[in-house]
Amino acid sequence: MFETTIAGSLPKPGWLAEEDKLWPAWKAEGKDLARAKRDATLLWLKEQEDAGIDIVTDGEQSRQHFVHGFLEYVEGIDFEHKVKMGIRNNRYDAMVPVVVGPLKLKGRVHRTEAVLMRNHSKGKIKITMPGPMTIVDTLADRHYGDKVKLAMAFAELLNQEARALEKDGVDTIQFDEPAFNVFMGDVTKWGIDALHVAIKGLKKVKTCVHICYGYGIKANTDWKETLGSEWRQYEQIFPALAKSKLDQVSLECIHSRVPAELMKLLKGKDVLVGVIDVASDKVETPEEVAKTIGQALKYVPKKHLFPCTNCGMAPMSREIAIAKLKALAAGAALARRRYR
Repeated sequence: MFETTIAGSLPKPGWLAEEDKLWPAWKAEGKDLARAKRDATLLWLKEQEDAGIDIVTDGEQSRQHFVHGFLEYVEGIDFEHKVKMGIRNNRYDAMVPVVVGPLKLKGRVHRTEAVLMRNHSKGKIKITMPGPMTIVDTLADRHYGDKVKLAMAFAELLNQEARALEKDGVDTIQFDEPAFNVFMGDVTKWGIDALHVAIKGLKKVKTCVHICYGYGIKANTDWKETLGSEWRQYEQIFPALAKSKLDQVSLECIHSRVPAELMKLLKGKDVLVGVIDVASDKVETPEEVAKTIGQALKYVPKKHLFPCTNCGMAPMSREIAIAKLKALAAGAALARRRYR
């Protein structure tokens, strides 16, 4: 009961990349970089398991950014001539690559991390990938000319990698879709359909979509202040997700203005409830985590509730991230005793 997991990313050690940055520069090249990525993945695997996390991730240690880490393995994308573009409905500007031709995978994307975790993990493992809508919102298109066609093309590539990850022994595949909280109308028009393409043919793995209000960076915290006393974006998309083929939905909860009762709209789904705030360096107490779990239990059955982080912890300090992992596990343990 209350198996713990994280949204995906963890801070990169200073010997791998720049610290405390969302888009860090690597500290090595070639074989040295590949070795450093492997070492960092093993380090965070051990830290998660030592903290008591039940379903671990690779911490996205091999990716400079959660979207671009996938795009680097795709033919038809020009990284040499990036353009400046407003993303997430112009919440912030970013230098993004450009789609210049038909999309095709160059090869496996996350095999190294998946096999590494499967060979060294004591329990369940999860791999995260960007969702089609969020990918489309994080690059410029000069080839397809239609965002739905582009999203479906990416969904096919994601599905190729997802099927291979299932064979690698991955237990959960999560698609990150922060864009779902921005373009709610498109979610029901084509966003969920694109995810269905991404998960087609999967039989053994759990499939999850992560929908948050963004990393704990200033552009996102400033945006949240404009959303009013209640954040009800989830209300517009959860009913459709409840009818979808996805197994799990990961959402933001603690220290947010999301009404807890919206979770009842996900009836029948596993709910990864964010009980750790990634926008604050204040470490939650086990009591705070257990209390958030208790609030969610009013709307989510025990067997469907998975305590999680609100979002990734990539921009956070390593020490704070470790402390928050321990708080997550300790709070879930307290909740198991309290609500069994």
